[in-house]
Amino acid sequence: MRDEPPRQGEGEGPAPGNGDTPSPAVHPKSRGAARRALRRGPTIDDVAEVAGVSRGTVSRVLNGGRHVSPAAHAAVQRAMLQTGYVVNQSARSLVTRRSNCVAFVLSEPHELLFEDPNFNVLLRGCTQALAAQDVSLILMTAGSRDERERVLRYMRGGHVDGVLLISTHGGDPILGELEQSTVPVVACGRPLGHEGAIPYVAANDREGARRMTEYLLEQGYQRVAIITGPLDTPGGLDRLQGYCDVMGRRTRKQLIVSATEYSHQGGEAAMADLLDRSPDLDAVFVASDLMAAGALAVLRRAGRAVPGDVAVAGFDDSRVAATTDPPLTTVRNDLERAAAEMVRLLLLRVDNLPVESLVLPTELVVRQSA
Repeated sequence: MRDEPPRQGEGEGPAPGNGDTPSPAVHPKSRGAARRALRRGPTIDDVAEVAGVSRGTVSRVLNGGRHVSPAAHAAVQRAMLQTGYVVNQSARSLVTRRSNCVAFVLSEPHELLFEDPNFNVLLRGCTQALAAQDVSLILMTAGSRDERERVLRYMRGGHVDGVLLISTHGGDPILGELEQSTVPVVACGRPLGHEGAIPYVAANDREGARRMTEYLLEQGYQRVAIITGPLDTPGGLDRLQGYCDVMGRRTRKQLIVSATEYSHQGGEAAMADLLDRSPDLDAVFVASDLMAAGALAVLRRAGRAVPGDVAVAGFDDSRVAATTDPPLTTVRNDLERAAAEMVRLLLLRVDNLPVESLVLPTELVVRQSA
């Protein structure tokens, strides 16, 4: 089989054909070629010689392995190890116009990245899913105007192939800016006001909140309150709506308090406000485990036993839920799956393939707090 001519960004261009059939054994001459390549720095031609295939076949393996037999693919992989050949990513980027890098953009103050365990789960899951595709992840925060402008400049500079947008708020200018850009974006949670333009992966927050509210009523609690997340977030709105769906005519304004942020401090402040408004409440559904931990601290200081005086329930089933005293009854939000699905959708978008938003089911988890 005739070798193909060199391409720009050595070995990075696709080529037609079905690939070579390499020799089953490694020839002594190939071993010598591998040693020479290691001494002077390997090239794609060295890989082809050691593998016993054409230069074009090596090129196809480096570009995803299309039209290459399993035997030839394995031979090229072995030859790359033997010669120490590493793909020149800069040269590849010149040809493919891709950076092989994705931005994980958190639209929250950076301190919440370290406080809220949900963000760590998402970050780890996205990093692992991208690494499996040989794509790197860069973490950026956009919790202030200056940070948002820095993120947008970075995007426009072509430094990333796509954006994973985490914890969006309705009215956030970054949503409109990214919608108008050419950079593919996938959001975690509904991007309020942009659902038709920005694909997303979300938990079924409304249904999860319905199930939790039903559970509390089924346990015999009469004055069931809710601490919502910020009402400019999809979780804040949808979890409140699920609560109201079930409470119906029993819904009372004094039993509803909205936290300013999904944090321990936010939960503390909201719980203190709720006790002032409705001291006779006997259960509270808190729209995140982290906020629920803050609510538990306030109830403990107020001398209210949990669940004896007040039942407390959370949302997310984060690692916080199992470590509170008592452990939290909560709604499981499968963030590991959400991370994997976000990466899958984003990489499809990077390849200009159509995608549809995805809503994931939730699950009630009963522990000792309610």
